[in-house]
Order: sequence, then structure tokens, then C-alpha cells
Amino acid sequence: MKQYHKLVRDKIPEICKANGDIARTRTLADDAEYVQALCDKLCEEAAEVRNTPSLEELADTLEVLQNIGKMLGYSFEQIDAARAKKASERGGFDKRIFLIQTEAEQ
Repeated sequence: MKQYHKLVRDKIPEICKANGDIARTRTLADDAEYVQALCDKLCEEAAEVRNTPSLEELADTLEVLQNIGKMLGYSFEQIDAARAKKASERGGFDKRIFLIQTEAEQ
């Protein structure tokens, strides 16, 4: 018996059944618990992107981010507009700048 205790995609119980397994699940009815589970899932997906960068892992991360945004009352368009605004004001990550330290000017 494997223990998971994590948020999974909607069709995972069906996939488990098709593979001859019984999936014991529960529905997260409490919004705060669901958002927390999504945040935990985001960390999991980010680690997977770090360990195995791929289109599929990036897609999983985006799916989780979209659901967190939805729960916080934001559309994908609003999130993307905020991203674009911040990129315009503070820049993106294209220049690959890695900050080592700062110190006060004399």
C-alpha cells in the first residue's frame, strides 16, 4: 500500500482503477485547505521542473498556478497582465543576472 496524501488530477482515481488499484480519496471542500494543497502541489511541481525540465512538467506547474489564481479570484489574463507589468517595470529574467550581494555606497 502506497501513501500519498497530496492533491492529484481529477482522473487519477479512474487511472488507478484501470491499473487494478483502489484509490482511497476525499474531496477538499474547505477552500483554505484546497489552496494549501495547491500551494503544496506547486512546490512539488517546481521541484519536478528543477529535476526534470520538460514541457509536461511546465504544463503541470502552469495548471496548478492557474487553479491557485482562480481560488484567489484572478483570471489567467489578470495574472499575465500583472506579470507583463512587473516585467516592464523591473525587467524579466532574460539577461540571466545573478545577484551576489549589495553594499551601501560611500
